[in-house]
Amino acid sequence: MPTPHLFGIETEYGITREGMPDLDPVVESMELVRAYLTQPFEQSWDYSGEDPHEDQRGFRVSSLQQDREEDQFAELDSHRPFSFREMKSDLVLTNGARFYNDHTHPEYSTPECRSLVDLVAHDRAGERIIFRAAQKRNQALQSYPVKLYKNNTDFHGHSYGCHDNYLMSRDTPFEDLASGLIPFLVTRQVFAGAGKVGVEAQERDYVSGVFQMSQRADFMETQCSVDTMHDRPILNTRDEPHANREKYRRLHLILGDANMCEYATALKVGTTRVVLEMIERGICPSVDLADPVSAIKAVSLDLTLTAVLPCTSGTDLSALDIQRRYVDAAAKALIGTDAETDWVLTEWQDVLDQLAGDRSALVGSVDWVTKQWLLETFMESEHLEWSDPWLASLDLEYHNIDPNAGLFLSLEAAGNTRRLCEDSEIESAIHAGPSDTRGGIRGLCVSRFRDRIHSVQWERVLFKDGLIKPKTLEMGDLFDPDQVGVLREVLEQASSPSAVWDK
Repeated sequence: MPTPHLFGIETEYGITREGMPDLDPVVESMELVRAYLTQPFEQSWDYSGEDPHEDQRGFRVSSLQQDREEDQFAELDSHRPFSFREMKSDLVLTNGARFYNDHTHPEYSTPECRSLVDLVAHDRAGERIIFRAAQKRNQALQSYPVKLYKNNTDFHGHSYGCHDNYLMSRDTPFEDLASGLIPFLVTRQVFAGAGKVGVEAQERDYVSGVFQMSQRADFMETQCSVDTMHDRPILNTRDEPHANREKYRRLHLILGDANMCEYATALKVGTTRVVLEMIERGICPSVDLADPVSAIKAVSLDLTLTAVLPCTSGTDLSALDIQRRYVDAAAKALIGTDAETDWVLTEWQDVLDQLAGDRSALVGSVDWVTKQWLLETFMESEHLEWSDPWLASLDLEYHNIDPNAGLFLSLEAAGNTRRLCEDSEIESAIHAGPSDTRGGIRGLCVSRFRDRIHSVQWERVLFKDGLIKPKTLEMGDLFDPDQVGVLREVLEQASSPSAVWDK
């Protein structure tokens, strides 16, 4: 049986309070998450399903570099009057999403989605949920308002992530996954990059005077690793399937930028999903980059898209050459599979052609092209050079999620961006999850039986009151949309959790 097409996005947001000295981002992130609540916080997220030490290559690591950082965090946090769970402030929302404090950043994880339109709507719903939490927080503050950015760098050597996740078959050998996927990931930034003023790296000085495609490329340090905060890998190998471990793996990609353009989000995830399908079928093109880590940085800095990347075969290729190899192979094998795959293949080919020619049509669709156009327009009017510090500030404001301040959102309000979903669909996604995935089931449980829930994680909900003994709703293999529909109907009609099992 083919693996169901399911995907999701986790986004860590940059947070600050304007003009505030001695900002404590841990407390600020915690308070922001809690500001979204309409009732007292309850600790219901179950962390037992999370184990970052399991590696998809078939072994378990005894320690991670991030373990030492977590120990340092614990020592620094010891003075705070909060427990670990209180600081995390994990919320499971009625749309099936998870909203919590990832130590120094508020993080929003979409529910699992089956369609790209649903995913875009839920990603945009996250922006609005977090902004509304900030509005509530600011109403309670006397000064130094909270500001939030959907980006990946603070321009001081610190990076925070936007992670795209995919359900995969456990049968696919990891070696096939790595060899087929890494060249694609190195080069997908040509349409998925968010754009960035300057160059930096982990805890190294920021260098101005440059514009590049990607915000995360500077921070990629190795090809494959289970670590996520140090020695960041192009291909993360953490093995937390959040599903039936015998059948599935979850591909957890940490190299991507946080996109403001809906089109870029859809194309980033849609093309990756298509490549994964080719890998599972054994029809992925062969590209043998000599040094993927150097290549990902070189691609980001090559706005001409003409530089060639060394390959061990001796046939050097540009980023566009590599992307065309993938889309040509996909078009031969997958055209006509379904309407969404056909859309991805068509748009993938079109965007590569536009990148190689007149890119003006991509303003409002591809973030790095849009940001470059905005900044160059401003530079021309103000007679500035790329080294002017003003540009880093404008770069940041491109990602501001306040509709009254964000540069991208101003473009969107003026009708100058390409939309994939309606505002009504985004508003609906704020309150309810996808109707055809377990994410929607999770959200429905929270919506209908919040006070009966003992604990929640991605693949199960444990109910308490009203039952003779606690019962667990297992969803580790709930991926068939028909089965999801049946369970949804039962939950919608049930008067209590116990009635679910009665049926």
